[in-house]
Amino acid sequence: MTTSGPERNRDAYEAGLLRPTSLTELIRRRADLTGGRTFLLDEHDTRLSFADFRDRTDRVAAALGAHGIGPGSRVAWQLPTRTSTVLVMAALSRLGAVQAPVIAQYRLREVGAAVEGSGAEWLLVPGTWHGTDYEEMARGVPSAPRVLTVGPLAPELDDVSTLPPAPTEGDQIRWIFFTSGSSGLPKGALHTDGSLLTAAYAHAVRTRTGESADEVCCVPFPVAHVGGPLQLASALSSGSACVLLEAFTPTEGLEVLRRHRTTLVGGGPVFYQALLTEQRKRPATPVLPTLRTVTGGGAPCPPHLFDEVRDELGARLLHCYGMTESPMVCVAALHDGDEQLRETEGRPAPGLELRVMDGEESVPVGVDGEIQIRGATVCLGYTDSRQTAESFTKEGWFRTGDRGHLRPDGHVELTGRVKDLIIRKGEKIAPQELEQLLSDHPSVNQAAVIGLPDAQRGERVCAVLVLRAGAPAPLLADIADHFRKAGLMEQKIPEQLEIVSELPVRGLGKVDKSALRDMLTADVDKATSMTT
Repeated sequence: MTTSGPERNRDAYEAGLLRPTSLTELIRRRADLTGGRTFLLDEHDTRLSFADFRDRTDRVAAALGAHGIGPGSRVAWQLPTRTSTVLVMAALSRLGAVQAPVIAQYRLREVGAAVEGSGAEWLLVPGTWHGTDYEEMARGVPSAPRVLTVGPLAPELDDVSTLPPAPTEGDQIRWIFFTSGSSGLPKGALHTDGSLLTAAYAHAVRTRTGESADEVCCVPFPVAHVGGPLQLASALSSGSACVLLEAFTPTEGLEVLRRHRTTLVGGGPVFYQALLTEQRKRPATPVLPTLRTVTGGGAPCPPHLFDEVRDELGARLLHCYGMTESPMVCVAALHDGDEQLRETEGRPAPGLELRVMDGEESVPVGVDGEIQIRGATVCLGYTDSRQTAESFTKEGWFRTGDRGHLRPDGHVELTGRVKDLIIRKGEKIAPQELEQLLSDHPSVNQAAVIGLPDAQRGERVCAVLVLRAGAPAPLLADIADHFRKAGLMEQKIPEQLEIVSELPVRGLGKVDKSALRDMLTADVDKATSMTT
């Protein structure tokens, strides 16, 4: 079955959202409408209005142009989440450059692959940041791009008369975002202004971002992630303020969010958990009194987090489904019911088609299969044409690699990754189902379920747990009893239990199961197993 993100009659709020074709046009139209309102805030109490941001974007563009960057230039940047970085990002768009954001956690091997894959002539770095000398690392990149350092203050020139005409088209490749996938070097997804702005509109219209005049959003994650421009464009579309945090730490970060009276926090489950952990340290005092909405994606969200965010933080959790290749696949809506928000990832984004496939056949509502998508929020392919051919069908459907099903109400439930399926004695087991059940155990803070090689079974089911602070460690038999009480078939019950201090992650808190398998298979003699 194929479904599309529904369009409905627009109300006054929706009609007020800006939907231009290019980022530069969005910046200019927002400044024309509400130029005096605050746009960017940060921990250093920097405050830029929409008009300030437009004007300084032009001055930064002029400075970058003086270095030789112009229309069509390919520029990789590895910069932290700062006001200067957002200005550089907007300035590169103003110049019509192709920009390739690189997350700050990448090191020489990954940065080199990103620069080479994007064909970048330039690499912008922050100098030394958080103990890493990015200039030195940049000089070691084999393809030898020109290196330019951008610190807390972006370079600016007052004379903007030399700027080229502002780009207006939204269908040209302007962005290359990198995804590590489940293994190997990063691969670059090719995006246009149109794909990012459509995703930003979908996010704004469903979450009702900026419907209240006092809306203050937050980008607590790396702005080089595809979610960074999406959150910023959503704020520009709706006229909301946006707080930038260089690196989120619960104590200092929350103090900044309180100071700026933040109402909407983006991110993913790792951020939801961080907020809840801080709240539990002082249950009688709200850690973020102005908070109304928590939203994000990037990793599966256990259903219990919806109730905990509502009951303990006093906010509505709108967990969405997106990826580097399509920043918004499904979007939760502010006015969805509690059960829908707890159990699903929302409905397909406006302008997106979604189908669920078993091989070459479409499956009906309620039946699991691979989720495939095509439409306005999907990238145009990868920098490597072979990866594009592998990931897209001849009809243009993108194979997400995610398993799930459509519900009769049009919402989508994810049940795991196609490659993550555990095949135990021929039985296909979806780890996400088990992870959600484990998250209900009173001792469990985080859970991951993986398949490990087994001579008798093909694969055995291994549960890896991070415990709640102060909680007793369960035995494997306790976990088995927990699953039996939930009515789970015996074949799905974990046969190995590992307790760790933290799970390896990538992206926005997504568990790196390849690293987890490597870690555990390297120490198989320590495995605790039980045959079922």
